[in-house]
Amino acid sequence: MEIDWSRSFDAWLDELEQRAARGLGRAQEQLDLVTSQLEYLQDLKEVPTEETPTLKRVRQSRRHEVWRLSHPYREDIAIRLIVWFPPEAPPVIVLFANNKAIMGDIFYDSVGSRADQVISAFLKATDGGRG
Repeated sequence: MEIDWSRSFDAWLDELEQRAARGLGRAQEQLDLVTSQLEYLQDLKEVPTEETPTLKRVRQSRRHEVWRLSHPYREDIAIRLIVWFPPEAPPVIVLFANNKAIMGDIFYDSVGSRADQVISAFLKATDGGRG
């Protein structure tokens, strides 16, 4: 599947890549997990209709159906990519990401409203918001 991403995710990924290049903390390990998650998305043949251990619907989303990608347990690392599959089909859009291990459950408290804002901005920037 083709992948596109928001400015928000692009900025987050750039910062993670810079931290990994400088050898800071476990940034390279986190970057490897993000790369694996993006490869998972790329390997999808169609928009998901059922959840998997890696890809689950975000129940807190209100206006749009968004999904989250996760990875097997790593101590102190819980990278979550929040993605949206536009109704017009591919590409899948990576909205934003973060290390939930740092934020805890508050991460999911804001996913719905953040996703709506990022999708609206994405649609406006790509003329997808025109009716």
